[in-house]
Amino acid sequence: MPATVHVRELDLADLDAAWELGRFAFGSTSERPAPTTVAVPGMTRYGAFDDSGRLVGKAVDLHHDQWWSGRAVPAADVAGVAVAPEARGRGVARAMLTGLLRGARERGAAVSALYPTVAAPYRACGWETAGVLRTVDLATAALPRHRPAAHLTVRAGTPADLPAVADLYERVTRHRNGMLTRRGELFDFFAADAGLPGDGLTLVEHDGALVAYATWQRGRGYGADSVLTVDEALATTAEAARDLVGVLGSWASVAPTVRLCPLDGDVVSTVLPLEAARDHERDLWMHRPVDVARAVAARGWPAHARGVVDFGLTDALADWNTGTWRLTVADGAAELTRVDADVDLRLDVRGFALLYAGAAHARSVAQAGLLHHRAGVDPAALDLLSAGGPAQLLDYF
Repeated sequence: MPATVHVRELDLADLDAAWELGRFAFGSTSERPAPTTVAVPGMTRYGAFDDSGRLVGKAVDLHHDQWWSGRAVPAADVAGVAVAPEARGRGVARAMLTGLLRGARERGAAVSALYPTVAAPYRACGWETAGVLRTVDLATAALPRHRPAAHLTVRAGTPADLPAVADLYERVTRHRNGMLTRRGELFDFFAADAGLPGDGLTLVEHDGALVAYATWQRGRGYGADSVLTVDEALATTAEAARDLVGVLGSWASVAPTVRLCPLDGDVVSTVLPLEAARDHERDLWMHRPVDVARAVAARGWPAHARGVVDFGLTDALADWNTGTWRLTVADGAAELTRVDADVDLRLDVRGFALLYAGAAHARSVAQAGLLHHRAGVDPAALDLLSAGGPAQLLDYF
């Protein structure tokens, strides 16, 4: 393959070739879902072409928003990265991701997340491991059962209940970090004719107001290997969570295993016997800033966090992030401003990602070689950047 790689947004005429490239990379079937062959709002598809015009790589920018302490932060979440086997190891993915970051910044994105099949190429491009989406199996019979609360109503949901479900999801997630808002034209496009998610929707209400829900898939059979897959189970009160988990436990005679993704610290997780959980799957996810100044200014910050710290930053792919910065945090907000100063702390963009996502403390980042400091200088001053606490994802993309 010639050394030159040309990166541009894909046209509709390119989508067949992009589908074939993804099919080979990910082992998909030959059946093509409709969204792969049409324009999708809230999604930018990028392709890398060789000098002959052949598509040798593809990547997708998903126009998500992520909740960060009560504020929606525009994100460029990356999916569907694939490179033709003959072109691998020649900088195709790096060229595509450079173009994707530049385009994402131009449209206003501040941060980016992705699920890697292998982490090393994304680390080389500035993303760093920030968390794990964990799917666990629990014995259905081990779920706590109790007499339903008299003031709560448990019923099956319908498509008409989906706006209330979306509202409860937002109430649970908006004050967390990293969670998708599930708003915007991309979600609207896929939700337009979707109907109920999965096979069923179970609701718990108090005086007609939704206080808990679970979406689930029944699976097949009723033997020892039968699994009830709970796509999501969230609640806003402990009593509602107990009622919801009680309904899931009622499947014990025909589905001996319940499979779900627990949300750390959520009300439902506090009533599940997670000490008995077995990991079914672990999906590593990575994070990085698209635009560091925008990422800091757009998010919410803890009201108690306050301070100022200067640091240098190096970002090989997004040169607009490289420079010397002053971080100021106060009164639930923060900003990064460029300064002309001799600084004691210098961050690699991967170190910035770890701190921003609350995935590590500054001393650990320094030990990893992603934060350099002068002798005698305590790197913990940059813990100010991680004041928001750990991020978590509940959506796979």
